[in-house]
Amino acid sequence: MTYRTDSSSNNWHYPTAMRFGTGRVSEIATICQEFGINNPLLVTDPGLVSLPMVDQILTHCREQLENCTLFSNLQANPIEANVNEGVAAYRAASHDGVIALGGGSALDVAKAIALMVGQNRPIWDFEDREDWYTRANADAIAPVIAIPTTSGTGSEVGRASVITDETDQTKKIIFHPKMLPVCVILDPEVTVGLPATLTAGVGMDALSHNLEAYCSPVFHPLAQGIALEGMRLIRDWLEPACQDGSNLEARAQMQVASSMGATAFQKGLGAMHSLSHPCGSVLGTHHGTTNAVVMPYVLEFNCQSIEDRLAALARYLDLPNPSPDAVIHWVLELRKRIGIPHTLSDLGVDNSHINKFSGMAMIDPSTATNPVQMTQEGFEDLYERSISGTIGVN
Repeated sequence: MTYRTDSSSNNWHYPTAMRFGTGRVSEIATICQEFGINNPLLVTDPGLVSLPMVDQILTHCREQLENCTLFSNLQANPIEANVNEGVAAYRAASHDGVIALGGGSALDVAKAIALMVGQNRPIWDFEDREDWYTRANADAIAPVIAIPTTSGTGSEVGRASVITDETDQTKKIIFHPKMLPVCVILDPEVTVGLPATLTAGVGMDALSHNLEAYCSPVFHPLAQGIALEGMRLIRDWLEPACQDGSNLEARAQMQVASSMGATAFQKGLGAMHSLSHPCGSVLGTHHGTTNAVVMPYVLEFNCQSIEDRLAALARYLDLPNPSPDAVIHWVLELRKRIGIPHTLSDLGVDNSHINKFSGMAMIDPSTATNPVQMTQEGFEDLYERSISGTIGVN
């Protein structure tokens, strides 16, 4: 089953305003003006600061707007202090909006800064629980324009940020509907410099979002269809993106698949993310790579509850002998071809972590929508399998 998609310049308006196409990052100042932003704070990853595209964005904005300053003091698994420092920078220069440039960490921090600049409560008061978001002064939330430089988290189309609470080493979801960026620029040129190993990790993160959303028991047919097509794009384009980082078609299609995954997981996620979050918050493992490592073990663990769904996915992806096992086998082979480790032990997770991490996974927000109701014992079993590499499908 082969599709061709016109990946030339397009404007979309779902789930927010989106500008898709090569070279569209050059429109940043015009887009800022369109949304009433004249003095933006540019938030980016520290690893991107020295790249030409950051200078180009700053130059475009400073030439056509009142001003633009840079903030990049954030870490891979961002913490409250990163957000607080960004809020101080925003207020000090009287900014009126945020440009978020980078991977998931930069986008999450940028969105959290935009939320917090107008609040007088601590960030944890806006955790994604019940109706806690109503505590926020919605009118004081700053507008965000998002430019993802990786193709994995999909944070550019999300209404939340994942921030690590250092007091208990847990990743917490900070949520407000107005955290959704007012505009997204999907420009494949800004992703070209991403190394193959990171392209693989973030690409598998996009797959985990689409796949867990697809398997979630929550009834949401719109998100279900988006997730299915997102996985088809990943099947076709992740390997080419890893093999040739300058392949703009592959880069563009993976950007779309990433945004689709984050749109789809309005249905919820599952145990892949529950297992991954403790590894990232305690050991600093790469989120997408960790999701990729645990993916086949979780699929096998959940299989009995999602057999029909996985068989349908296998047919849609045109896998040989379509069945649940075909999907697991495809994931295992894909991981091998793009260089994803097979076990959590390869990432530094060992049996001494199982008890603590299982307890953390039980209270992770992603656990509630796993297809199988999880228990402490279930998570311990999954960690044991993921550390030892025990799986029934070869």
